[in-house]
Amino acid sequence: MHKLAGKNVLVTAGAQGIGHAITTRMIEAGANVAVHYHSSAAAADELVSTARAAGLKACAIQADLTIKSDAERLVKTVDEKLGGLDVLINNAGSLIARTSLEAVDEDYWRKVIDVNVTSCLWVTQAAVPLLTRNPNSSIVNLSSLAGRKGGHAGSLAYSSAKGAILTWTRSLASELGSRGVRVNVVAPGLILGTSFHDTHTTKESAEKTISQIPIGRAGNADDVARAVVFLASEFDGFITGATLDINGGIYAC
Repeated sequence: MHKLAGKNVLVTAGAQGIGHAITTRMIEAGANVAVHYHSSAAAADELVSTARAAGLKACAIQADLTIKSDAERLVKTVDEKLGGLDVLINNAGSLIARTSLEAVDEDYWRKVIDVNVTSCLWVTQAAVPLLTRNPNSSIVNLSSLAGRKGGHAGSLAYSSAKGAILTWTRSLASELGSRGVRVNVVAPGLILGTSFHDTHTTKESAEKTISQIPIGRAGNADDVARAVVFLASEFDGFITGATLDINGGIYAC
């Protein structure tokens, strides 16, 4: 992981939850960081201050990544502020709301797909020209156990979107490998202490899930962050197109 020292890293939705933990770990690894946020300006600015206090370059950038021009502006600003890009972490995404099949309408479906998949497309498309400037670079995408297993009731659209990210990763790894870019994905399970599960997971549901986890506990944001940093740091590694499941053993394949 020392290979991240001096590298330029962009973390989307990097100011809260899992994204905050990833950004923090990147700073600890000596990376320059661009912290994308949608509405968490104060938290993003605090991370930037932490990075600069450590002698690193850092910037916070607001953008709506479902809008292509915003994603392009984000990446352009990263290039201007950091002087290039070595690592892209596609962390932005949301369940939005639990909705049954019968209640799914066109607006809801498009919003879930746009937030979780289209945003990833626009940012990656804009970032690839920067990533391919380097002999070795890396993309780590964030999926979910829901993309593997289907999720709990009401997560049909979300699990479909996160399943798409798994396939997107394998396809992108094949397309970009010859251009020096590795692409991997992590699929977290029950990660408590985040706004996602605080909003969408009941205490009873969490307790039931924990009772089925072989390791005997729920995950936390840093469990995911450590795995992301590992995948991002293997610049001359042989891991690409891989899915790393982070779920305490509740689902194995």
